[in-house]
Amino acid sequence: MTSVDTQLGRRPGFTDGILPAACPSRTVLDHVTSKWGVLVLLALSDGTHRWGELRRVVQGISEKMLAQTLRTLEEDGLVVRVAHPEIPPRVEYSLSDRGRDLNEHLMPLMAWIDHNASEMLGRA
Repeated sequence: MTSVDTQLGRRPGFTDGILPAACPSRTVLDHVTSKWGVLVLLALSDGTHRWGELRRVVQGISEKMLAQTLRTLEEDGLVVRVAHPEIPPRVEYSLSDRGRDLNEHLMPLMAWIDHNASEMLGRA
C-alpha cells in the first residue's frame, strides 16, 4: 500500500476507503457514535428494555432524543422494536444480531474511555 493509498483513505481491512467524504460509512459512524447512540446501545446490551427503563438508565436524554435515537438505530437494523397489542400499550426495545455484534466492538472502546476519562480531563 502506497502513501497515496493511505492519503485517499484506503486502509487494510476496509472496503473502498473510509476517509473520503462520500463514503457511506460516515452516516453509520454518525448514528453509532453519537453520544446518545452509544449510550442507548450500551443500555440495551444487558437485555430488553421498555421506554421508561431506557429513560432512567440513559440519564439526561430527553424524550425527543430517545425517540429519535431509537428510530435511527432501528432503521439501521441495530435495534428491534416490539409493540405488544395490549392496553396500556407495551413497547420493548432490544438489540438485533447486528446490534449485539456491534456492541462486542463498542464495549472495549467504552471500557477504555471509562478507564481513562478522569485522567484525560484532569480529574484523576
